[in-house]
Amino acid sequence: MSETVLNGGPSGIPELFSQLLLPTLTGMSSTSTSTATPRIKVFGFPNPVNETSARVVATGVVIMGVVFVITQSGWVLVPLTYGFIARVLTGPFLSPLGRIATQVITPRIRREHKLVAGPPKRFAQAIGVVFSVTASVLWLLDAPVAATVVILMLVGAASLEAFVGFCLGCVIFAQLMRWNVVPQSVCEECNNISLRANASR
Repeated sequence: MSETVLNGGPSGIPELFSQLLLPTLTGMSSTSTSTATPRIKVFGFPNPVNETSARVVATGVVIMGVVFVITQSGWVLVPLTYGFIARVLTGPFLSPLGRIATQVITPRIRREHKLVAGPPKRFAQAIGVVFSVTASVLWLLDAPVAATVVILMLVGAASLEAFVGFCLGCVIFAQLMRWNVVPQSVCEECNNISLRANASR
């Protein structure tokens, strides 16, 4: 299944990243000229999401996962697990990797940036929480082989996102929507874009 891409694109990189970094700012729009200081809601997830930033984050996950597999250092699981939890709860707001991806790396990548629906990406991050927490628990229970297998599975999924642009979690999310496990209202734009993507095949 194709990535779920929202209609339209950014009018400019600065506007795009103001939406990504502070996705839950209230009383603020790209065309607003108001000088009032907006209130920041820490918890939330950007919608839409810049696909380039998502792939950069996935690359960071791959790197940390590979480091863990090679070094067998349980400490690597700490930032890996924290990052997934932070991104599920706050998007890039409290995630160092998310901040680096959205503020530092993506603005310097000279390419057309696509916007994708946020809910499937958040679901994918939640799957990352399950895998990373499971690996951490297994490590603490002195089961390094099992923990390594779990991380290798996570690295495989993250590699698809990072290097191919295939979001496995997003595919699962779409299937759950088709089965009505996830209400259609959670991601109304997903259906419209899915229809367009299927029509283009």
